[in-house]
Amino acid sequence: MTEITKEDILKILATVIEPDLKRSIVELGLVGDIHIEGETITFSVKISSPTMHSKMQVKNSCINTIRQSLGEHIQVNIDIQALPGVKHRNPELRSLLPGVKHIIAIASGKGGVGKSTVAANLAVALSLSGAKVGLLDADIYGPSMPLMFNLVNRKPTFDNTSGRNMMEPIQSHGVGILSIGFFAEASQAVPWRGPMVSKALIQLFQDADWGSLDYLLVDLPPGTGDIHLTLVDKIPLTGAIIVSTPQEVALADARKGISMFQMHTVNVAVLGLIENMAYYTPEGNPDKKDYIFGQDGAKKLAEQMNVPLLGQIPLITRIREAGDVGIPAALNENTIEGKMFKDLAQNVIECVKNLSAASSKEKVEV
Repeated sequence: MTEITKEDILKILATVIEPDLKRSIVELGLVGDIHIEGETITFSVKISSPTMHSKMQVKNSCINTIRQSLGEHIQVNIDIQALPGVKHRNPELRSLLPGVKHIIAIASGKGGVGKSTVAANLAVALSLSGAKVGLLDADIYGPSMPLMFNLVNRKPTFDNTSGRNMMEPIQSHGVGILSIGFFAEASQAVPWRGPMVSKALIQLFQDADWGSLDYLLVDLPPGTGDIHLTLVDKIPLTGAIIVSTPQEVALADARKGISMFQMHTVNVAVLGLIENMAYYTPEGNPDKKDYIFGQDGAKKLAEQMNVPLLGQIPLITRIREAGDVGIPAALNENTIEGKMFKDLAQNVIECVKNLSAASSKEKVEV
C-alpha cells in the first residue's frame, strides 16, 4: 500500500462541506493536527455549530469519505472542535455576511445631532478612498438615507440565483444602500413594537446580498433600545462610532451610548467619537468659528472616556443643503467639508486597522 500523506488526506476531505458555512472544510482551513500512523489517521475539525447533530454529521462525512478513498479498514479518529463565537471569527468563517470585512455601527445617545448626515458622508468618503462600502439604514422609525441619497420612491430589486429571494442593495454615489424607507411611503409611519423592529433589522442583513465589502456602516436610531441590543447580539460588529454635538445635554446621552457598548455583556469596541456641529462657519468667511453649542465638548468627553476623537465637523450650510438634495457633501473633496469628511474616513480606517492588529496579536498570544 502506498504511504498516505497529509496532502492526500486534505485532498480527500476537500469534498466535505461544513453544514452552516456551506463550504469545504479544507477550503475554510478547518482541518488541522493531521497525524498518520500506519492505517490510523487522526485529525481535528473545527465547526460553526457545536451541536451534537452537527458534530455527528461532519464526523460521519469525514469517515465515510476517507474510507471510500482509502478502504474500509482505515481507522479514523476525529476531534471535533467548536469555532470561536461569531464576533471573534474571521469574516469568511461566518454564515452571516461572510463577504463583509468590517461592520461598524454609527450611534448617538440622542436625536438631532446629525448622526445620519455623518453616516451618509462617512460612507461616501470611505468609498472615495477606494473601499467597497455598504450602508444599512437601521433607523426603522425615522429612515433618512432614501432622502440623503436621492432614492425616495426607489425599490430594491430581488435576485433568486442562489435559490433564495435576496434583496439587492441600491447603489448610489458608490455606496450600496438598504433602508426600511424603501418599503414604506415617505410620509408613512412605522408603528411597530420591539420584536417586529428586531425582525425587520435582521432581515436587512440576512435576506440581502451585500456581496464583498470592506465596510458595512449601520446607521442606528438614537438611544439604547431594542435595535441596539439585537444588533450587538446577532451581528458580528467590528466596532461602534458615537456621534454627538458639543453641548452637555447631548454629551450626557453620548456618554451613556459609549458605556453601553463597553459593558461586559455587550463588549463592542468603541472606535471613537465624532463631534458634529462643532462650530458654525458663515458662508464666505471660512476662518470664523462661532461655537454655538459650546467648544470641544466631545473632545473633552473622548479624553475622559479614553476613546479616540475621530473628527470635529462644523455646522456648514452646504452640508445640510447637500443632504436635502441627495448629494452628500463628501462627494466634493475640494471643499472644506469634503476635506473634513475625507480626513474623518482616514481616521476611521486607521482605527479599524489598529483594532484588527490588536485583535490578531491577542489571538497569537492565546
